[in-house]
Amino acid sequence: MRILFAPLYSRLKYRIVSVDSVMPLAFLFPFSCMAIWSGNAIVSKLAVGLLSPAALAWSRWMVAAIILTPFLAHRAWRDRAKLRAGFYQLAALALLGMVLNQTLGYYAAQTLGATEIGLMMGLTPLMTVLLSIWLLRERPTWGALLGGLISILGLTILLGQGDPSRLFTQGIHIGSVYMLLSAGTYALYSVLLKKWDLGLDNWSMLYGQVLCSLLFLTPFYLLVDGQWPDGRALWLILYAGIPTSALSPWLWMQGIALLGASRTAIFMNLLPVMTAALAISWLGETLTSYHLIGGGMTLLGVLLAQLLVQPVVLRRRARVALASCRED
Repeated sequence: MRILFAPLYSRLKYRIVSVDSVMPLAFLFPFSCMAIWSGNAIVSKLAVGLLSPAALAWSRWMVAAIILTPFLAHRAWRDRAKLRAGFYQLAALALLGMVLNQTLGYYAAQTLGATEIGLMMGLTPLMTVLLSIWLLRERPTWGALLGGLISILGLTILLGQGDPSRLFTQGIHIGSVYMLLSAGTYALYSVLLKKWDLGLDNWSMLYGQVLCSLLFLTPFYLLVDGQWPDGRALWLILYAGIPTSALSPWLWMQGIALLGASRTAIFMNLLPVMTAALAISWLGETLTSYHLIGGGMTLLGVLLAQLLVQPVVLRRRARVALASCRED
């Protein structure tokens, strides 16, 4: 009997061993994705003076389209009916996640340091949780409430450069506004991506959004800039186009497939830390006390929003009192 089922046994044993050996390495997929994204913040700073934000955003997705087309064009043609039916949703997703998010981030890099960019982009998971409560009708959690308050306090320290009262006397820096809008658009992108089921696999969704992003960015680039990118910026464009735009989505999707969405999302908290480390070593930026305090409180709030998932439940008396008030 053992000899009869030996081939099947050996095949199953191989599969079990291979899965067990891959699972510890599964954390490398989202970890590598965060490393690539943190490098993109450095690229944003290095591109200042060489490329306009419009040129960098357009050339990035053009390179990604050139790289992905040989692999995904046949798949897109096979799914052309679904792509046509979901065109407006794909266009909206591309506008949020690939056009506004990236372009606003590149404009923010004109005046902000890479450290601030990473810290503010780290707010994305918290914004995603809050938008999910509104758009997906998810129940609010204690983590979202407490984490939101702590993150707001930390953000006022960060934006006020250690003195929150400066926000009332001097206002918010325009680069910070761009970066907060960038994080907000990506959070909205993530929520709508979860809400809309277009019946497409991840690669078809990605390729469709890349092509739609070029529909938006090409006229914008021609109107705002219109000049051919400087050859000295070629390696910046290649980094933004190949690892950041073509490879990192695959790494992120692999992480979700192996670890699950919730465990993968926690790796977003590494983005500000990795970005700050690269900014210090590559750009010579220095960490100040308000970076550590404000940024630390902001990231603590984000982490609480991800880990404290117990829904907020009103007590029965409170619900009855609330109902009676509404009736009156």
